[in-house]
Amino acid sequence: MQVTVLGAGSMGHGIAQVSAMAGHDVVLRDIENDLVEDGLEGIRENLQGGVDRNKLTEDEMNETVARIEGMTDLEAAVDDADLVVEAVPEEMDLKQEVFADVEAATGEETVIASNTSSLSVTEMASALEHPERAVGLHFFNPPHIMDLVEIVIAEQTDERTEAFAVDYVQGIEKEDVVVRDTAGFATSRLGVALGLEAIRMVEQGVASPADIDAGMELGYGHPMGPIELTDHVGLDVRLHIAEHLREELGERFKPPQSLRRKVRAGKLGKKTGEGYYVWEDGERVGTSGDWGESDE
Repeated sequence: MQVTVLGAGSMGHGIAQVSAMAGHDVVLRDIENDLVEDGLEGIRENLQGGVDRNKLTEDEMNETVARIEGMTDLEAAVDDADLVVEAVPEEMDLKQEVFADVEAATGEETVIASNTSSLSVTEMASALEHPERAVGLHFFNPPHIMDLVEIVIAEQTDERTEAFAVDYVQGIEKEDVVVRDTAGFATSRLGVALGLEAIRMVEQGVASPADIDAGMELGYGHPMGPIELTDHVGLDVRLHIAEHLREELGERFKPPQSLRRKVRAGKLGKKTGEGYYVWEDGERVGTSGDWGESDE
């Protein structure tokens, strides 16, 4: 099967990697050559890390890389695709435009999927002449490590497309959960609710970010606390999703003021070096703001 991934960022190149590791031929496409090369390099680094940890062999790494082709031409990228997964920024107009462009360049059997974490797949599918082929494939970051893929069934998704999506997810050795298309689906809705409440607790002085996170990790078995996860996801991304959920589901998703302030200040989390924590070389080294020095 050929899988085409549109968008070579952290999610896109991760989806491309796990698809190629499962034996699929993969095309990774972005709008600029530099973006494509960055995505391909990210895949090579991930795979090399797996080799270093004895998770895969050199031969497996090389075979995976050989199955991935990068390009910028959209029509060429999707021409022979059985599955196209868009992983472009979370903007409805852009995603609908991408869906329509993909449909114009593919046959009716090609399944068109979105990696959106919160936007309506039903609304995206409305841009298609054959919306029954649309589905959501919500991967989690980083895709090569996280086991879950949330399969989002739009109002228009037919049984063939749903079955195809389930087979694909199971074939790349991920665990699938199937949900209906509602605001925030299942995982983003619950995850954002927990993250926003944790931030409110920090604002109210209930506990430090590190202690709140430790409580959820040690007390509830979460692999990462909700505030650290916010830093990993990106404060700007979390704010955007919260505002969308507030519009769809009400005031319980109103973003905390500290989240807005940090985004305005460019403190977006791990990717900028500071969010609710301070980060150096990808490692958490301290807590931002009034909670003082290193929490390690």
